[in-house]
Amino acid sequence: MKTVKSVIPKMLGFFLVMLVITSLIYPAVITAAARAMFPDQAAGSIIVGNDGKRYGSELLAQEFTGENYMWGRIMNVDTATFTGEDGEPLLYSWASNKSPAGEELEALVAERVERLRAANPEQGDEPIPVDLVTCSGSGLDPDISPAAAEYQVQRIADARGMRPEDVQAVIDRYTTGRTFGLFGEPRVNVLKVNLALDGKL
Repeated sequence: MKTVKSVIPKMLGFFLVMLVITSLIYPAVITAAARAMFPDQAAGSIIVGNDGKRYGSELLAQEFTGENYMWGRIMNVDTATFTGEDGEPLLYSWASNKSPAGEELEALVAERVERLRAANPEQGDEPIPVDLVTCSGSGLDPDISPAAAEYQVQRIADARGMRPEDVQAVIDRYTTGRTFGLFGEPRVNVLKVNLALDGKL
């Protein structure tokens, strides 16, 4: 019969082999393959402007509040609780976890509706697209619906002294359809539109 002492070296050997395979070889192969086949995505889908500057990832939202910019979804983030080693705030995000049937969410949505109507008076009593008054599950959704983008066209055009059709053309340029024509919904990347409006894309 095999004793425990005779089995332990084999177990340790197997453990070390699997450790090297799963923690070194496998990640290295997958990373190399990803960089070869999907270089932009593997690098974080970073948006580089025509000036060569990196402005952020197309996968993560940035907050815009100026009247001359397109606004994205509500960002549910915390920059006050945690800080890095250099003292700079670290950004954390999460879902709101507020019940659709709760009074708290209803009050928040009503407040957001009032703000949007005040910022876009030319829209009158037109229904406000729901993605402009709610946050996503991650709290960092970089995209909005085409309807949400179109709702803001006149405000952006007035603030920038542009024709509404020119603003709409920029939005159309950065509107992505359904994946493979089947999955998801058409979406507009907020950061790309705002960079293009500033002449940086």
